[in-house]
Amino acid sequence: MMETNNRGRDRAAWSAAAVVAVCCAALTFSVPAAYAQDTKAESQRYFSIFQSAFNFILDNYVDEVDPLALYEGAMEGMFQSLGDPYSVFLTDAMMSDLNDTTTGSFGGIGFISKPLPDSKFPDRRLFVEIVSPIEDTPGWRAGIMPGDQITHIDGEATEPLSMDDVLKRLRGEPGSTVTITILRGTGLVFDEKIKRATIEVPTVKRAMLPGAVGYLRIIEFTPQTLPRVREALDWFKAQGYTSLVVDLRNNPGGLLQSVIQVADLFLERGIIVSTKSRNRYENAVYQAKPDLVVPADMRVAVLINKGSASASEILAGALKDQKRAYLVGENTYGKGSVQQVLPLGETGFKLTMSRYYTPSDANIDKVGIAPDLEVKEPALTPEEEASLSSLIERDVFAAFAAANPNASPQQIKQYVSGLRAAGSPVSERVLEKLLRNQLERTSIGPIYDLEYDLQLNAVLKALSDANFSSLISEARSVKELQIAAEVAASEAKAAGTVTASGK
Repeated sequence: MMETNNRGRDRAAWSAAAVVAVCCAALTFSVPAAYAQDTKAESQRYFSIFQSAFNFILDNYVDEVDPLALYEGAMEGMFQSLGDPYSVFLTDAMMSDLNDTTTGSFGGIGFISKPLPDSKFPDRRLFVEIVSPIEDTPGWRAGIMPGDQITHIDGEATEPLSMDDVLKRLRGEPGSTVTITILRGTGLVFDEKIKRATIEVPTVKRAMLPGAVGYLRIIEFTPQTLPRVREALDWFKAQGYTSLVVDLRNNPGGLLQSVIQVADLFLERGIIVSTKSRNRYENAVYQAKPDLVVPADMRVAVLINKGSASASEILAGALKDQKRAYLVGENTYGKGSVQQVLPLGETGFKLTMSRYYTPSDANIDKVGIAPDLEVKEPALTPEEEASLSSLIERDVFAAFAAANPNASPQQIKQYVSGLRAAGSPVSERVLEKLLRNQLERTSIGPIYDLEYDLQLNAVLKALSDANFSSLISEARSVKELQIAAEVAASEAKAAGTVTASGK
């Protein structure tokens, strides 16, 4: 037993050594020789101290210590010190989860979520934010929305939990149930009991909209996205499409190579995206190839919102800067960095290696991409939030769906009129949409929604505009919008200083 423990301890120590060596190699690549030597000597000194402390704790702590726990704790601390939420140590469970969500399937409720720690806001409650519920999954059918925060899982607060712990509690055997407490907005709190299912990560959905408009919903960028997009474009061609909507709303991103390949279908020349790093080998410029798939004269519009992140922002930025598409919706999430996942035995780490730039040389990290036409869902007032919270707590929507599983649009409208007459200040549109969502919880949701989707209706109106080409040509690039925003902020700050001084 002692021999086995010593071997485990040595493996953990040398695993940590390997990571430090990798990090040191990255830090000293392509720098002046004298500085590189100084950095190497300093790094070696710190590593020697770390190794001594690691071994001393194992041999002398009052209780026997699991070397794996000590190793994982040290690794987590090292990556946390970077202050980068995207550079993280990955336990064996997290590595498995990462593989599941990008290439395979798993038992869960269909959420893509992330924590909210931010050194700029130390007092912020560290709940878990829903970036995007995966479509046609139990969570999505339950009506969970991007921006919702999970405060409790089966009654346990999420604030002290690591992301690994959160995923372990959300995932489980298909058919089992989990209860999550959701905070929506500032005051709407409710519980959702959700039955887990086998989750297969989808990539693309397609449909034809009125007016010979193709509708391409890209859910996530995986190795399967390119062939699925090609299939959809071939299908649109067979249907005789004359314009195209690319819906990137709530698309959390995915693989860099996948989004580059998809963007290349729309562009015949020019830059798609570039990556810049402190290391020259990470710098790259990705150019479009001339084998165009979407005709150059095809009208293209892109739907974006605050759930559009990372790779989806690369596609939106490329099509916008290359004057290839008109963007409609809301400002995107703002993730402008590129990570690499490197395995270390059964564990691994994800490290930010570079930042990406749109064709106009704009980095959108923590800024996002603004649409050419802004269309937002109306925000709920405090009174509306309180009313909705009360309706959900009383299971009003669930009770109606259970009693009227095949309710007609007229029945929905009549029921909503009753809720409004009883004093609910929530708009008829929102109440009708929530009722319909409840009715669709046990079935696959519609691919699109022309009745309640304000942004989709706005994009169809833009595509039918006789001056659509002018809308695109006159739209400012991502870089131009950033410069304009910086100038406006500077002018506002200057005006505030003048006002405060009384001059």
